[in-house]
Amino acid sequence: MARQETLGDRLPDQGCRAERRGEALVIYRLTCRAALIGSVCVAMMMLSSAPSQAAAKIQRLVSTGGIEAWFVQDATVPLIAMEYAFGGGAAQDPADKPGVGNLVADLLDEGSADLDSKTFHERLDRRAIELSFSSNRNYFRGSLRMLKGNKEEAYDLLRMALTAPHFEASDVERIRAQVLSGLRRERTNPSALAERKFLEIAFGSHPYGRQSRGTLDSVPRIDVADLRDYVGHVIAKDTLRIAVVGDIDADTLGKLLDKTFGGLPAKANLRPVPDVLAAKPPQRAFIPLDVPQTILWFGGPGIRRNDPDFMAGYVVNHILGGGLWSRLFHEVREKRGLAYSVHESLLWMEHSAVFVGGSGTRTDRAGQTLDVIEKEIRRIAEEGPTQKELDEAKSYLKGSQMLTLDTSSKLALALLQYQLDELPIDYIEKLNVLVDAVTLGDAEKAAQRLWGQGLLSVMVGRSPPAAAESTTAPSAAKPAPPN
Repeated sequence: MARQETLGDRLPDQGCRAERRGEALVIYRLTCRAALIGSVCVAMMMLSSAPSQAAAKIQRLVSTGGIEAWFVQDATVPLIAMEYAFGGGAAQDPADKPGVGNLVADLLDEGSADLDSKTFHERLDRRAIELSFSSNRNYFRGSLRMLKGNKEEAYDLLRMALTAPHFEASDVERIRAQVLSGLRRERTNPSALAERKFLEIAFGSHPYGRQSRGTLDSVPRIDVADLRDYVGHVIAKDTLRIAVVGDIDADTLGKLLDKTFGGLPAKANLRPVPDVLAAKPPQRAFIPLDVPQTILWFGGPGIRRNDPDFMAGYVVNHILGGGLWSRLFHEVREKRGLAYSVHESLLWMEHSAVFVGGSGTRTDRAGQTLDVIEKEIRRIAEEGPTQKELDEAKSYLKGSQMLTLDTSSKLALALLQYQLDELPIDYIEKLNVLVDAVTLGDAEKAAQRLWGQGLLSVMVGRSPPAAAESTTAPSAAKPAPPN
């Protein structure tokens, strides 16, 4: 089945995902932050030794057949976790048929080679093998988890799914019906509507502005030929990135990787996707929906992962919206009681970047809530953080990052993300040094760059506040200048 996946990329210590299947944005969940509070002291004690120990175990493995993986051998428990990704993702969907990649992800485990859907799933269940796929905007991703003793069967099932999917008509129609049912539910889901409108405003006609799960118009028109065409031009070895953590030796893993991925085409045939700058703020949109609580989404242009200002933006963003101690939480919830929670986070993708945030409040307080958020964002853009805020944010981020690498699955996810972000294999060791190197001047510069232009905002609720202007034709995002 398809696995829930974030829209874009993230540092592993951005932690708990606010996920809706195939379409979610990366945000901080306050419940997750609360759970971390009691553990930060333990993480700080681990800080001096744990990153170096983790990094020392990371190997760059190249199989006999040339398949490369980042690998950590860990015999603590008899489990193996693998995360992998192919370049492309939903950005490779045909412009008139968004949702193809998502439907492929839902169908790859619905029968392959000589196994029908029922038999394939019975083999997974009998061996407690977890196999899943997902298509986000940048990548077609997969996850495989198994007991050590079931590794040969697990990797063989993955091989069959990638190289010989059935796409039987009955399976396609069953999964299509499930996708359409979810899309119909989203028509009355205020968060889904707000997110969709935000992406339309931010990215216009760019592939990032399209719905990666598809639409009620596009999904019925996707046929088996579209699915096979997607597999043929996306699933290939040259864009493949792999991370494996678990109880397996390098020689055995190399042989399994060759058997699993060696038969794939050598090169993908990806359509070019241009870099794009998110639409310039300020812009506001309102979507009428008869729900008891008004949902707010806000954001604007962000900072790309390879930008020199990224780490400063990452640190100062924690000060603004990163948890229970953030400025937004203090101003919106603690000081005024306008909402139960408010979140804000950086989101970076292969061809663009934004910051995104959200909240929910009573309809009669929606305008005030957005005004408070905008005021606080203007304040940090104009004044920057204090030295005390900067020091506390650094301390938290350095301590909490180790809490997100405490299982084989989490570490495999992190190692895959480092590869997709084109970071060095020893990045775990370097992360705290990079956080420490952020100066107050760096943070002030990043704050002005991120939030000095204002906000793109979307409200979904019963009636627009007086201050909101309904946006029916958002400005198109602009192509990014060449590097």
